[in-house]
Amino acid sequence: MSWKPPVTSADRLRAKLDDEFETVAKPEGLRRTSDLRRAAESAASSGHDPDSPAPQDGGAPSSEDKPRTPPKGPSLKMRAVGYLSRREHARDELARKLAPHAEDADEVERVLDALEKEGWLSTERFAQSLVHRRASRQGAARIVQELRQHGVDDTQVSELREQLRATEYPRALEVWQKRFGAKPEDRAAYAKQARFLASRGFAHDVIRRILGAGDDD
Repeated sequence: MSWKPPVTSADRLRAKLDDEFETVAKPEGLRRTSDLRRAAESAASSGHDPDSPAPQDGGAPSSEDKPRTPPKGPSLKMRAVGYLSRREHARDELARKLAPHAEDADEVERVLDALEKEGWLSTERFAQSLVHRRASRQGAARIVQELRQHGVDDTQVSELREQLRATEYPRALEVWQKRFGAKPEDRAAYAKQARFLASRGFAHDVIRRILGAGDDD
């Protein structure tokens, strides 16, 4: 017969507590299991994932879930004023610069109309400014071509062309003197100087006056 240690009062108390704990824990575990099953079935019918965190504040999306609005840049009018503050622009030129930043063409036209009304935008003023910047280096033909490319009115272009033609010779002479300063000695030199002045937009009759008749047309 094997020897067994005597059962003490502490052992009997521990066994009693274990029995009581097991009796209480089993129903609680069964209740928790049934509750979880019902929660899972309810979540499945509502489309909510039972393993995902519960929404806060009654299910309202948090600030992290809300789409962020991209920061807005300068308004279309402010962009236009920025361009105009640096130099004069023709209406067509400014419209091309604003188009990539506008929602549609109508928005651009509204801004341009407002700028003209307020005196910020003036194609006539732009044309005068362009002539002033180009006249010391270019002939009438070159400047007139640029004015038309920027959409300047034909009537104004004609007026400016007459003004430029009236000063064509002294302006061409100054350009020629800065670049060459001496009459061409042969046909090749004549052709080189004539091509240079023609590329600047000066008229052929003015070039002949400066270089002489020559043999090269």
